[in-house]
Amino acid sequence: MNDPVIAFLRTRKSALLPTLGEPGPDAGQIGIMLEIAARVPDHGVLAPWRFTLYRGEARIAVGEALAAIQDRRNGPLDPVSRKKELGRFSRAPLVVGIVSAPKDDPKVPQWEQFLSAGAAAMNVVHAATALGFGANWVTGWYAEDGEAARMLGAGEGERFVGFVHVGALRGETPDRPRPDWRSLVSDWAPVA
Repeated sequence: MNDPVIAFLRTRKSALLPTLGEPGPDAGQIGIMLEIAARVPDHGVLAPWRFTLYRGEARIAVGEALAAIQDRRNGPLDPVSRKKELGRFSRAPLVVGIVSAPKDDPKVPQWEQFLSAGAAAMNVVHAATALGFGANWVTGWYAEDGEAARMLGAGEGERFVGFVHVGALRGETPDRPRPDWRSLVSDWAPVA
């Protein structure tokens, strides 16, 4: 048994977004994170996902675009709502968007490809955490909104499975209650 890996997985937790700060990962660390992200179950070797990086000034531009969409639909936005939209992608130095990009394949259903993209997102979280950063996987209204998702880089037939915010951990992350796995397990028995 690989005790350090088991210990890491048993204690992994999502960092609180306000605790993520500079510095973010450098190019080499981002490469490691994405290499690990691509090592997920992928029936048919389709690579039914891709990654979009939001960093530097791009994070500010994304916030401005999200605020503009919300302002046009629900505006004028009050100052608190505007600040929330403006800051959505600038809460951490790096945000990795994980896009489900399913391929047409008669043997691999699209739902399975979507799950593979979700596994890639979880591997981004694991890799960022293993590299010593804090990470938090979020979705938000913009993941499911067609106009916002296109602005963020989703193409036709694609959708975001989420956005992993990554940065230096500034403060403690309290653990949250976890389910007792024993209450979630049963042995199969034939249905009478």
